[in-house]
Amino acid sequence: MVKNEWGNSIYPLVPGHEIVGEVTEIGCKVQKFKVGDRVGVGCMVGSCHSCDNCINNLENYCPKMIFTYGTKYYDGAVTHGGYSNTMVVDEHFVVSIPENLPLDATAPLLCAGITVYSPLRFYGLDKPGLRVGVVGLGGLGHLAVKFAKAMGTNVTVISTSPSKQKEALENLGADSFLVSRDQDQLQAAIGTLDGIIDTVSAQHPLLPLLGLLKSHGKLVILGIPGKPFELQVFPLIQGRKLIGGSMIGGMKETQEMINFAAEHNIKTDIEVIAMDYVNTAMDRLLKGDVKYRFVIDIGNTLMPSS
Repeated sequence: MVKNEWGNSIYPLVPGHEIVGEVTEIGCKVQKFKVGDRVGVGCMVGSCHSCDNCINNLENYCPKMIFTYGTKYYDGAVTHGGYSNTMVVDEHFVVSIPENLPLDATAPLLCAGITVYSPLRFYGLDKPGLRVGVVGLGGLGHLAVKFAKAMGTNVTVISTSPSKQKEALENLGADSFLVSRDQDQLQAAIGTLDGIIDTVSAQHPLLPLLGLLKSHGKLVILGIPGKPFELQVFPLIQGRKLIGGSMIGGMKETQEMINFAAEHNIKTDIEVIAMDYVNTAMDRLLKGDVKYRFVIDIGNTLMPSS
């Protein structure tokens, strides 16, 4: 969005989402929250409330969905996200954060967390004993591992970087690790996975991933590469395999995800920074030099999570 790589950025752009804080004031018609509540705001702050998607708690697929930043709000003003001391939000698009979750390490769950949780649930990859692959071990990938493990599945991390094996197996608790550039490893794992959550946004071939799936396996794409994928049809029809997508989640499911995270003690691995460090953080982000999310302490009120 900062570089307009998707072609829809409106400048000036203030790209703040995955926002957490406390309620400081409420309107006279607010019913769900009170002053002092711990709350969060994710990727959206508005929708039409009347289309089929909204009626079915899928506001994230509403044609008139309003993003937390960089989108025109109902009054015509452009939304400017949460890089600010205060923010005014419709209560429908606010989630409650349980007391046992630290605010800083919970913030990225509001986008990255729901982005991996929702497809695990929707595509039925949440059953104990299923074998689930996670492609990419970054902000989304490391949370996909945590949620999939908490759901009881057997998790294989698929990465181009052999150096991430120890992190995947020892720190994140994955069951196995596959180097996607190693043809011997790929060959040995053909037809072993029930589903794959693909979090990589760089261009990469899908054919090897389809080969890892069992018959009826599902490849779910969450990353958004800059160029279209090349897709060969034979690997799909030979095994009745599916390729699907998913984008964040509705508000009901986002609250469900936060509650699940609280129950299973799922937190994002983060590095807390001050606002004046943000340009350095952006440079590091481009180099992949973060495990796995920067969280900006806007009000200088947080201590880093232990």
